[in-house]
Amino acid sequence: MSPLRYYLSIFVRRMPWFLLVAGAISGVAITVAMTLPPAYVSQVRLIVESAQIPGNLAESTVRISAQEQLQIFETRLLTRANMLDIARRTNAIPDANTMSPDQIVGAMRARTSIRTTAGRDRATLMTMSFEANNPQKAAAVLNEYLNVMLRQDAEFRTGRAGQTQEFFESEVARLGEELSNQSARILSFKNENANALPESLDYRRGQQLNRQERLLQLERETTVLNEQRERLKQVFEASGRVDSGAALTPTQQRRNELNDQLSQALAIYSETNPRVLALRSQLAQLDKQIANEANLPEDGSGTNGTQDPARAMFDLQMSEISSRIEYLERQKVQEQEKLDELAESIDLTPANAIALGALERDYANIQNQYNQSVDSLAKASTGERIETLSRGQRISVVEQPTAPSEPTKPNRPLIAGGGTAFGILAGLGLIFLLEMLNTTVRRPVDLVKSLGVTPIATIPYLRTRQQNIRRRMSQLAVILIVAALVPASIYALHTYYMPLDLIADRVMNKIGIRG
Repeated sequence: MSPLRYYLSIFVRRMPWFLLVAGAISGVAITVAMTLPPAYVSQVRLIVESAQIPGNLAESTVRISAQEQLQIFETRLLTRANMLDIARRTNAIPDANTMSPDQIVGAMRARTSIRTTAGRDRATLMTMSFEANNPQKAAAVLNEYLNVMLRQDAEFRTGRAGQTQEFFESEVARLGEELSNQSARILSFKNENANALPESLDYRRGQQLNRQERLLQLERETTVLNEQRERLKQVFEASGRVDSGAALTPTQQRRNELNDQLSQALAIYSETNPRVLALRSQLAQLDKQIANEANLPEDGSGTNGTQDPARAMFDLQMSEISSRIEYLERQKVQEQEKLDELAESIDLTPANAIALGALERDYANIQNQYNQSVDSLAKASTGERIETLSRGQRISVVEQPTAPSEPTKPNRPLIAGGGTAFGILAGLGLIFLLEMLNTTVRRPVDLVKSLGVTPIATIPYLRTRQQNIRRRMSQLAVILIVAALVPASIYALHTYYMPLDLIADRVMNKIGIRG
């Protein structure tokens, strides 16, 4: 027997099993294809448009890629709250009253399809579709999706731009307050150390040199006056008279000056000239003053309550010199105190310069941050204005959702044909499996392979006519039973448990795949 005839005989012998499997699967596939509810798919297409204002002129503060933005919106759209709210408002899910919230959310997500396409130098597109048993419901759900996404886009971009502006407004206010506080610290430090600030160091050093020179001058004047006093005393003790050239009182010095001026005036003017008369009047007053200064109080050493004129002149000159020395000593003490204060302030200046430099450096840093924040606030305000006017990157609708005029799904010929082909393949696979498990020797070739013996002749197994009839009747009965059982089971399931379209719909919702 040729191999083809042998395999054909096996197929004929296993025909009932083949018909059983192929018929059952094909029947189920055809039944499902005929009973699947019609599905209407509506779709909407969106595009992410770039900013309408060039970035080099004014730039939005919302920095996010188009693809990332769409992914965020997709995630927010498919949230549980949105799915339940849209399902209840549009009544998109059949028998939603008998389903749990989780089942409703699963059904909505299974019926929703979102696809995003993007690429380099290509626009970013999003296509959303929804499947429903009614075309108006499919379009209504997509309209809800579209409203949610466009609202989220506006809220997202304006919200981010507004938050950015609020942040920089708070930063400007905070840094402005820090600038004021730092200015107050610098002012307080300068007020507390007004005499030891670095900017007045050169002035104080100049004052220190001037006062040191003044102190040396006072020392020299004091030394000269002491020498004059000693010389005047020595002259008076030796001669009993006063050397008028030794020391003149200020009044006498002034009288000599007026005499010189009068001599110069007489050389130019007459005796009746007002200037000459004024000088003579001043000289007369000074003569009276000198005479009064010479009349000292009585001390018992003179006659008739008066002293010797030479003694009086000596005492007067000594008193004048002592008064001058006392005055110079007081000036020296004051100058020394000023010098000590200046030295102390100069010694404190380096430390104050370091502390003031730190305060001013902090002020400069805060000022720099403040300037940057003000600049950023201006950009944020411009960006917020751009987003408020919808002039930045935004999502636009390319194709509005419409109600389809014809069912989009299911493809009944494809389901029936595919199920039938799968049933045939399953039947053939069952025959192949049964033959692989059957190790019975049925051909001379099997005998040679199993025992290594070449038979001289083979005698086939011959059935009687009654055996063939019984065998065929049993096979026919099995086929009839299967042919009747499959439709009956499908009918019973559809009638007594749940309609097949609902079962198919729930199965597809469960696995997330629509037919």
